[in-house]
Amino acid sequence: MASTQRRRPELAAFLRSRRARVTPADVGMPPGLRRRTPGLRREEVAQLSGVGVTWYTWLEQGRPINASGQVLDAVARTLRLDQPEREHLYHLAEVPYEHGPEGLPRRVGPEIQTVIDALDPHPAVVYNARYDVLATNPAYSDLFQLPPRGDTDTPNTLWMLFTVSEDACPVRWRERELPVMVATLRSAYGRHVGEPAWEDFIRSLSAASPHFAELWASSEVIPPGPRVKTFRHDAVGELRMNSVSLSINGMPECRIVVYTPDDADAWEKVALLRERRQRLWPPSDREPADVT
Repeated sequence: MASTQRRRPELAAFLRSRRARVTPADVGMPPGLRRRTPGLRREEVAQLSGVGVTWYTWLEQGRPINASGQVLDAVARTLRLDQPEREHLYHLAEVPYEHGPEGLPRRVGPEIQTVIDALDPHPAVVYNARYDVLATNPAYSDLFQLPPRGDTDTPNTLWMLFTVSEDACPVRWRERELPVMVATLRSAYGRHVGEPAWEDFIRSLSAASPHFAELWASSEVIPPGPRVKTFRHDAVGELRMNSVSLSINGMPECRIVVYTPDDADAWEKVALLRERRQRLWPPSDREPADVT
């Protein structure tokens, strides 16, 4: 209740500021005479959005009314909100926000890829809040082979860990580590309850893995944080690695996760994996030939 009461004045101020920014000419309306209101009037926003004047007035006043995503989208189009502003509107109105296809992070920019490549020989990966893998460096690929999820080309770490056999799982002590990952997923899920993409993911993984379904039903919540994890690899055996998460400006709910060896044995094995990669796939085999 306290959170809702704080959001309503913020919603009112946000809508007023964005309404003042849009001129009649911006939406193809004549300026009219004796216009005292900067930007559009409330009734003009309501008319252009296809909603009642009273309803929009109450929305802008921060009154406790229900708003659907469809109506908020119409208001967002009228006020010419960009994607971050539209998402902000949804959060203030307490309506689950679903990213459009253009808003889903499908890859990282070259500057982020350069950063994680420079971390080699430390494995590094970029995750979004659902553990979709957006980018990796070669050292990460040394540790893991991530097949795409069944219904998408984007690999997902949770999907892989819960659908492979225990013998094939690269994470040692699954009974300890997987509950933590599911609890971390649930801490992000709270911001996306009701969004089709999230609900489909949870439903599909629950159907594919009874173990995931059981853990999800426990409702445990843990934010991302540093941990020591043990991995196993067919070529070098077990490695103890420190896991650290770093946020990325401009990519909300995405993070770089970097793994560093926890002891001298892990340092040696990471070096062995790098040497193995360079022996099996030398740079000349991994880089396209110069045809200029």
